[in-house]
Amino acid sequence: MNCKQFNSIPLEEVLLSLGHLPTKQNEKEAWYLNPFASESQASFKINKNLNYWYLFSEGIGGNNTYFIKKYLNKTTSEILAWAEDQNFSSFQKQNISNKSFQNAEKNYEILDEKEVQHPALLEYLRERKAENQTQFLHEIHYRMRDKNYFGIGFKNDSGGYEIRNKYLKICMGKKDISTIKNDSNSVRIFEGFFDFLSFKNAENFLAKEPSDYIILNSVSMLHTIKESLNKYENIMLYIDNDDAGNRAVRMIKDENQNAEDCRDLYSDFKDLNDWLMHKKEEPKVEYRLKR
Repeated sequence: MNCKQFNSIPLEEVLLSLGHLPTKQNEKEAWYLNPFASESQASFKINKNLNYWYLFSEGIGGNNTYFIKKYLNKTTSEILAWAEDQNFSSFQKQNISNKSFQNAEKNYEILDEKEVQHPALLEYLRERKAENQTQFLHEIHYRMRDKNYFGIGFKNDSGGYEIRNKYLKICMGKKDISTIKNDSNSVRIFEGFFDFLSFKNAENFLAKEPSDYIILNSVSMLHTIKESLNKYENIMLYIDNDDAGNRAVRMIKDENQNAEDCRDLYSDFKDLNDWLMHKKEEPKVEYRLKR
């Protein structure tokens, strides 16, 4: 990763990885409490269109690189190494060509969209224990920078795709959540679509009643679902076991008394898919809807 690529990552996602959530936001801007010092009134503003920040209390601002330099007090090479390790969902990385891409929603052309049938993709799904859930997936062939690629596509509500294969993790098109509705008064929320597919594989053991599903496709999309949760009597959370996941769960539970953290099921694993990949026997715990 270089500075240009790091600066193309939404600063909101960078802040979330560090444990900072906005106090208020709209389509154009987001406000945070000062990430560098304690304060009671938000003075840190992000311009979403420019992906620049400004700290009014100190009169300073800049891009992602300058922010992390100040936040971590490290050199440019050190912060780029740090950013590489974060596996930001919006950072486009293609190991097949040994090149990295940013702004995958631009400069690409979808060549074909069909049922998943390529042997390499089917093998990848088998490795992730999701090979029998292809009804939710597409095989996407696309062209980017004069080269052809293919991957598993999971469609979001804006018509974009989360694209995955063994070497690739990008969002093609507009980043958004994915919703699957069953006219239920209950909803299950997943951080990534492989967690959702994992749940569907174990649904006979984990649930006795149907529900709606929301797949965030990135915990940074959490703010987009706040209002939609008001209509549900039961909210069940299947978020990652990491700091960002802990904060996301706390935020939802603070605003929704009927939210339930279901991570006890996979407390020793990174996420629900990791649990499914490594479990040796069928789960004995059932998560039933609250009455």
